[in-house]
Amino acid sequence: MSDDDDWLKDIESGDSGRDGLERVRRVLTNREKVDPRPMPPQSAYEADAEPPAPHKPPEPIASFHSVSALADREIPPRAWLVPDLIPAGTVTLLTGDGGTGKSLIAAQLAVATCLGSTWMGYSVTPGAAVYISAEDDETELLRRLADIAKDEDVTFTDLDRLTISSLAGKSALLANLARNGTLHPSRLMKEVEAVLEADRPALVVLDTLADLFPGNENDRAQARQFIGLMRGLAMRYECAVLLLSHPSIEGMRSGSGTSGSTAWSNSVRSRLYFDRIKSDDFEADADARMLRCLKSNYSRAGAEVKVRWREGVFKPDEAESGLDRQASGARAERVFLKLLRLFTEQGRRVSHRHGPSYAPKEFADHPDSEGVTKRALQQGMERLLSASRIAVEESGPPSKRVLYLREVTE
Repeated sequence: MSDDDDWLKDIESGDSGRDGLERVRRVLTNREKVDPRPMPPQSAYEADAEPPAPHKPPEPIASFHSVSALADREIPPRAWLVPDLIPAGTVTLLTGDGGTGKSLIAAQLAVATCLGSTWMGYSVTPGAAVYISAEDDETELLRRLADIAKDEDVTFTDLDRLTISSLAGKSALLANLARNGTLHPSRLMKEVEAVLEADRPALVVLDTLADLFPGNENDRAQARQFIGLMRGLAMRYECAVLLLSHPSIEGMRSGSGTSGSTAWSNSVRSRLYFDRIKSDDFEADADARMLRCLKSNYSRAGAEVKVRWREGVFKPDEAESGLDRQASGARAERVFLKLLRLFTEQGRRVSHRHGPSYAPKEFADHPDSEGVTKRALQQGMERLLSASRIAVEESGPPSKRVLYLREVTE
């Protein structure tokens, strides 16, 4: 080790002596004279260097066409699994309160799809079906399917195009939620896609949303993302996806059947509601249900199908004939007049206006209503008013006039 090197250590320790500045200059000068280690020529680097990759423009996101350029393009008819109710290639939301029977009618739809039969009175496009349940175990699914097969007069052997999976007690999330709020397909989602790739079904039933969705039901962005993932399945495999869900208390009270963010209803192309038939919270027939189409982007909404539970399955009620409807209407009018006379004799006034003395409600709750519903009595009242068989009377002092109904006898 040289003196200069020893002195550099002195500098580091703070003891450099009086001639420190001069010695620093000398050390630096001597070291600059040392030949550096030979470096490879620049050509060596250039020879081994890879040529820069050619610039590749990104794929366009959107495709723009003049309509005239598509003049010769064939436009296929819209594809439906169930005409006017469940479109193919997209997502339909089926809501219903727990215990109403939405899982049962969904299973009936899956069987009808495999057999090419009818469902709630509607024709069904035949094909394979996949039913994934996160609520019921496999034994319960088989019990349900046994009742459906019996009604269809087939055996399980005939249902070889129906694939089922029970996720009860397991993680059934079809997506993972990242910290930034975005959703990504889960491992289960990839397993589902493998089944769809193999089976190429016409229908996929997912039961229910609360078990499959990992996010906040009230978050609009997350709701739209999840429906987007489900629509991606429907589009890639050209199938109808039927997503089952539960309505909120407000959704049941209002009859809208909705829950959480409005994005759930806005994002799907069709929405069905399966509900019990009640009048003022009174359920006259525990086996009766109503299937209603509350939204349809591709057809007219508002369709209603009244069904009834019979021997383990739901069956559509026979459509009333014209004579049946006339008889039903005449009965409602007869009961309305009978009870109006009774109430008048008792000095009890009823009104055509909604309120505590609203006639259809008062009469429907009476023991002699003969089972005629409030809605039927309301329609009967309107017909009687139009025919001038009943009239609205007014009485009382000028400061407190009262309107009530009376029978027209002259």
